[in-house]
Amino acid sequence: MPITDPEPPGTPEAFIADAMRNPINAALMLRLADLGLNDCFLTAGCLFQATWNRRSGRQPEWGVKDYDVFYFDGTDLSWEAEDTVIRRVEAATKHLGVNVEVKNQARVHLWYRQRFGADYPQLRSARDGIDRYLVACTCVGIEVATGALYAPDGLDELTAGVLRMNPRHAVPELFRQKALHYRARWPWLRVADELSPLATSRPAPPSAP
Repeated sequence: MPITDPEPPGTPEAFIADAMRNPINAALMLRLADLGLNDCFLTAGCLFQATWNRRSGRQPEWGVKDYDVFYFDGTDLSWEAEDTVIRRVEAATKHLGVNVEVKNQARVHLWYRQRFGADYPQLRSARDGIDRYLVACTCVGIEVATGALYAPDGLDELTAGVLRMNPRHAVPELFRQKALHYRARWPWLRVADELSPLATSRPAPPSAP
């Protein structure tokens, strides 16, 4: 039976409702609020995959491998300071039994080249980090302090399942790898360049089992 929503698909309210149907997301928002991390967001696949899972008739947590947490603290760029935060989050969320990935966006530029072989700009906020995901429609986060959605590219393409390279971080080969990775799990997703001018911008997902 198709899953129905009180809010129209594609609205911030519907997106947040989808994400919070995953009980891990809901619990993380509470736990992270208690920790009081500066400029803190729950972000990435644990959020947007819930939208794709709803359209595919799956549980909201299906396919989520880890839960990403961004915060921003420019007062101490040492690994030791970040590791202290990671351990605090780990202690507060250990009972959830999931992998929580915590990154201080103020220091990503310090290690990015060594890990990925390319330069990375010094960011000014956690939002700057969300802005640089490879696929434009996946640039989403929920601010822990307010519960507000941050989605600089809107939600239309995410709801439609359209994967477009993010012009703010355009790396064609990495984008292609990421798009193929997503399409292996949600085959109805479409890459923007594959859509003809006459093609619908909202490809239909498979019927829910």
